[in-house]
Amino acid sequence: MRHRLRGAIRGIVAAGAGIAVAELLAAAARPGAGPLIAVGGAVIDATPTPVKEFAVRELGTNDKPVLLAVIALVLVQLAVVTGIAATRWRVAIPVGTAVLGAVGVTAALSRPAATALDAIPSAAGALVAGLALWWLTREPRAVADAVPETGVDRRLVLRLTLLALGAGAAEAAALTVSGQRQNAAGNAREAIELPAPADPAPPLPAGTAAGFTTPAGTFYRVDTALTVPRIDPSTWTLKIHGMVDRELELSLADLLRRPLVERDITLNCVSNEVGGPYIGTARWLGVPLGALLREAGVQAGADQIVARSVEGMTIGTPVATALDGRDTMLAVGMNGEPLPLEHGFPVRMLTPGLYGYAGACKWVTELELTTFDRFDAYWVERGWGPAGTVKTASRIDKPKPFARMAAGTVTVAGVAWAQRRGIGAVEISVDGGPWTRAELLPTASIDTWTQWRYSWKASAGPHSLAVRATDRSGAVQPETRVTPFPDGATGWHTISVTVG
Repeated sequence: MRHRLRGAIRGIVAAGAGIAVAELLAAAARPGAGPLIAVGGAVIDATPTPVKEFAVRELGTNDKPVLLAVIALVLVQLAVVTGIAATRWRVAIPVGTAVLGAVGVTAALSRPAATALDAIPSAAGALVAGLALWWLTREPRAVADAVPETGVDRRLVLRLTLLALGAGAAEAAALTVSGQRQNAAGNAREAIELPAPADPAPPLPAGTAAGFTTPAGTFYRVDTALTVPRIDPSTWTLKIHGMVDRELELSLADLLRRPLVERDITLNCVSNEVGGPYIGTARWLGVPLGALLREAGVQAGADQIVARSVEGMTIGTPVATALDGRDTMLAVGMNGEPLPLEHGFPVRMLTPGLYGYAGACKWVTELELTTFDRFDAYWVERGWGPAGTVKTASRIDKPKPFARMAAGTVTVAGVAWAQRRGIGAVEISVDGGPWTRAELLPTASIDTWTQWRYSWKASAGPHSLAVRATDRSGAVQPETRVTPFPDGATGWHTISVTVG
């Protein structure tokens, strides 16, 4: 038992030293090449869609920290096994660390934006871990056996301490480098002065309620990036190529010199369950994408825009949505400020009427004109529908589910959305009774959600409240509940409350 415990401790400390060195190298070069992040990205790509949907639904924005914690736990277990095995068989050291290194290298090289240099952090980390474990176990076994059961192997304690201190120093250095990169990106963002829009959005109409515009700090975030990309706006470029007559390459300064439009647009995630939180409205500032595509000259037959982000994500968007008159844009601003880092700084794509997975690529660096027959983007490759058209939906925000309230007049309120079609009516049903129209508040455009409210004369007892919306084409929101996969959830949002 004593040998196993020592072996486990040796394995953990050695692995910690290797991971710390790997993360330091990755932080200095490209954070996404670190073994934890690279393996995490590979796990996300390989995870079945139902599991991903469960994680988004149950964990929300905590899904990424939980994933990294699970990977770290598995790594600890493998380190323990390798450390214990090394107490009997020294060959376990090169075999165990080589396997761990190979996993990290393979994961790093599998990332869409990977280069050959991305293999270095995991390879170096595995080498350091192997050397550290060899050093910790290199004393003759007779010496180790001579230590009394209740005694302390001072040499082992000293070596463990030195390695732990070294690993801690390397990890602290990695955090320092990452912090410096983050601060540099934040400072670069703050230094940008957005020009006034050539086509500004009109003021919100009188009568809109508080909360119509979602602050950037509370705007939902759903993506696969385990670390937020830190992009230097002075070196960022956008390439437009593929089935075009003229390839374009634009810097951020080039975009900011062009006429900018400002629009209120609601953006929502296809993973949003009925009544879910993954939707928000912001005032966006950007360059109309249609003008850029016309300048490049879209060739006949091109029906898909493949947007690629700096970390390799691909989003497929119908070409028609950039040329049909809607305000599809390359957004550079959000609510009067440059895009926040986590929302795509310095530039993201935005397509009104499409879920984010089909028209809102963040950290975009490339637009390729091609066809849907030739290429399946990331989410389509995993079974999601290629169209991505937002479905008519509605949500009760007030009162909250399971709320308790006094009898009398109660204001029921919420939002409804059907981007590109607009909301024509919202109705409320109490306890499965007849549908009654709610009051629609003024809204900015058909590309935003519509706020609504209803005065309910609440009587004592338990009650259920349901909401449904009708878009301006006359289509009623479907009652049948379906999950978000493969092209968006449907169903009436229903809550239970208690009065009295």
